[in-house]
Amino acid sequence: METIAVGGIQLNIKLNEKTMESYLESVIKQFEYYKMLGEKTFEQVPEEKLFWQFHEENNSIATLVKHLNGNMLSRWTDFLTSDGEKEWRQRDEEFENDIRTKATLLSKWQEGWACLFDALQPLSVDDLDKVVYIRNMGHSVTEAINRQLAHYAYHIGQIVFLGKMIQQADWESLSIPKGKSKVYNQDKFDKPKRRGHFTDDL
Repeated sequence: METIAVGGIQLNIKLNEKTMESYLESVIKQFEYYKMLGEKTFEQVPEEKLFWQFHEENNSIATLVKHLNGNMLSRWTDFLTSDGEKEWRQRDEEFENDIRTKATLLSKWQEGWACLFDALQPLSVDDLDKVVYIRNMGHSVTEAINRQLAHYAYHIGQIVFLGKMIQQADWESLSIPKGKSKVYNQDKFDKPKRRGHFTDDL
């Protein structure tokens, strides 16, 4: 329920439930999309290159996964009831490049995402205006979700970019391949207009 003032009178305006349900469905699909981009990168990159750093001050793919794991566990554990920056989180240690195997990397990756989806999937429209805290700063649930979606897209973009640097000419595009835009667009426009999430066609 949202409260607004009109002519000095407080009015309670109920959010359009269908729109907000659509938001929850859409945001889960968007998180799933970024998870897929990371996993398709891991599939292409040789195991030993997952730990490669361009420079000692730069993160490897493995380090980025470790950071995402730490952030996800902290933000999404007891999402509605405790601060998103947990006392037990050791953020600085997330940037120590100490993952040694692909199996460990994938385990941390899956653990973080499982925590996220376990927190998101039970949410209802009524939860979206609740206030949650990150380092004592209040966010609506919607704001907190959007904050994390942008954060993860930022780091997964880095993972994909590192994958492209490592694989160079052997990289298989995760979006529209270079020079194929016309073919891709023609395929889309040959289909009737419809409602859906863009990931439905992937």
